[in-house]
Amino acid sequence: MRIAIFTDQPDWHSRRLIAACRARGIAAEIVSLRRCAVNVGGSGSGLEIPGFADRLPDAALVRTIAAGTFEQVTLRLGILHALEALGIPVINNARAIERCVDKAMTSFLLHRAGIPTPPTFASEDLALAKCWLATQPGDRVQKPLFGSQGRGLRRFGPADPLPPDDGYAGVRYLQRFVGRNKGWRDFRVMVAGGRAVSAMLRHGRSWITNVRRGARCEAVPLIERLVAPSLAAAAAVEADYAGVDLIEDPNGALFVLEVNSMPAWKGLQSVAPCDIAGSIIDHVLARIDEGRHAA
Repeated sequence: MRIAIFTDQPDWHSRRLIAACRARGIAAEIVSLRRCAVNVGGSGSGLEIPGFADRLPDAALVRTIAAGTFEQVTLRLGILHALEALGIPVINNARAIERCVDKAMTSFLLHRAGIPTPPTFASEDLALAKCWLATQPGDRVQKPLFGSQGRGLRRFGPADPLPPDDGYAGVRYLQRFVGRNKGWRDFRVMVAGGRAVSAMLRHGRSWITNVRRGARCEAVPLIERLVAPSLAAAAAVEADYAGVDLIEDPNGALFVLEVNSMPAWKGLQSVAPCDIAGSIIDHVLARIDEGRHAA
């Protein structure tokens, strides 16, 4: 049994995944989607995956997809779509990744599923954005539509001008700020295979609580209050595994902020009671087994 782990920069996460595979007697290859190709016209599968010339992988696990031009990213996602069309389990598949990378679509799907999420507005039209802002009390946050690790977040009050749109690629993605004004914190729950694996509380140095921004991680139990919305959020975007971010408002009400389809978990692993990479690989193996039984 061999699986492909798609990432462009082998890192701590990919090393953990490789170790988890080896512990289970499975071969795994690190593969860059940049080096994959569509090759039709012959007798092969129509795909070229480095390290898998003799046969396609039994499954593909997507750790990261590098930034690139619209055409480059489209081709990389197309490789994932093609693998799935050939019956190869792809975790997460291109559709789930597309839904999560696009924060507006994530917000829409959370809302559609009845999952509490902050009031959100996304548009290219500045006038429409200003009209929406006029209806929102309190502070607001402008985010890049595509973004992670707290980059590009700007918080502003009702009397403040709308932040300039440089760095936002012509799209205004706006949310009502629902967090605290001090004692900044939020939750991260890791979901894999329809179950919550581990959870932590992130204590931020500011209202931006990402670990990369210096947040302190604290393990928290997997209580129903955290688990239920996290599982529902992962299901709403159809993600096999995900890092779900949740935040409390000053009254203690819980909202799902984001669903990450290619989550980092180094901070969470530092306080987790289990091997998160192992839980992800166990789900990959379960997907392979399901596919074989279905065949």
